[in-house]
Amino acid sequence: MPFQALASHVDEATIKADCKAQKLSLAETAMVLARAKANDVGKDHPDDLVLGADQALTCGKKWFDKPAGRDEVRAHLMQLQGRAHELVNASVVVQGGTIVWEHQNAITMVMRPLSEVFIEAYINEVGDSASESVGGYQLEGMGAQLFDRTDGDFFSILGLPLLPLLAFLRTRGIVAV
Repeated sequence: MPFQALASHVDEATIKADCKAQKLSLAETAMVLARAKANDVGKDHPDDLVLGADQALTCGKKWFDKPAGRDEVRAHLMQLQGRAHELVNASVVVQGGTIVWEHQNAITMVMRPLSEVFIEAYINEVGDSASESVGGYQLEGMGAQLFDRTDGDFFSILGLPLLPLLAFLRTRGIVAV
């Protein structure tokens, strides 16, 4: 199906700070961000279905952001290794300024204990792309070796709850029934 990927111009840091000040949960914050992204792009494309999404990660009581560079990737992995964490995925579709679909889920990810040697090898293998993911990891490729277990939707771990989205698109006649 044809689509166009467009970046939103929302200030994620400000939205996250506002959500924390309002004492919203991580899941609520992810949904606020997904809505803001969809609405931001949607205002220039009112006739189109516009998808906005966000992922958020928490381990213990700490919220994680995308790491800024390899040193932060290393720090994230050191904090997550040997522990379970929750990856929250929020997705929103807007059309004409109206939310027409929302989906949210949470995945429990259990990272195995990691040696510093393995972490360095991982960072060297995946390079700067590790900074593109909230936990400093990507499940694809070598990233699968970071985990003992994942409990939840695989596609959501990758960033998009594909099966629920396809079900929604079928209701709109966009993909085959």
